[in-house]
Amino acid sequence: MPQTEAGIRQEVERSLDKNDIITFRTYYLSDYGEMVLRVIASSILERFGRSDLMDIVYSAAKELIINATKANLKRVVFTELGLDLLSPSEYEKGMHIFKERLVEDKVKEYEKVFKEMDYPVVSTFYYWPNVLNIKVKNSFMLLPEEEKKIRSKFERAHSFANLLDFYMEYGDDTEGAGLGLAMVGILLDESGIDKHAFTLYSNQYNETAARLEIPLTKDYVPRRVVFERERAKSGLSADEFRKIFQPHNHFPN
Repeated sequence: MPQTEAGIRQEVERSLDKNDIITFRTYYLSDYGEMVLRVIASSILERFGRSDLMDIVYSAAKELIINATKANLKRVVFTELGLDLLSPSEYEKGMHIFKERLVEDKVKEYEKVFKEMDYPVVSTFYYWPNVLNIKVKNSFMLLPEEEKKIRSKFERAHSFANLLDFYMEYGDDTEGAGLGLAMVGILLDESGIDKHAFTLYSNQYNETAARLEIPLTKDYVPRRVVFERERAKSGLSADEFRKIFQPHNHFPN
């Protein structure tokens, strides 16, 4: 990848001209990485006349990448200590040390280890004139305890009127489990975007992915709405319909 902002922008513009999917792979979001992320986001939004969404798109994508990097750090810490993530007692012991590493801001020091252990964070940008989809993924699945904490933070976040109130309550929480993700939901809500435009899931490919669906036009119909509309026609339960629903029949991706 080019090293200058102008060079990166030219490369991104070439991808946009060909309607190519844009993928950004990182192990630690350095200043250079933040610049690349800004260029990708701004180039896509400028192409479709939605530069007004730059702040929300950049902030949300950056938060998801940082959150995914912290998740990688957790795996590395547990591996280094020889602890079992599935053991409640060992999990608590590992989390105590994990918190210390975050407080001491040692995440950058693990960049080499992330590469050696093949723990990248992969951000993919899918775009059309009416929607921008961003997927940020790790190469492992969520643990039950992690999912429980994340869902809990999501539920609590719904009770806050704005991001400032949320930070006043949780700003000093060093674990960060679900905090960044909950913050993204609040950012979307403050921007007038349905909070359901943000989803988090693990899949059969041993991945955990956070996904943003940013409407670029007023007439865009979100996936969730299409799913519910088609499910109602089928007469099936959500779980039953999910097994047969084919998103590519309704969306480009």
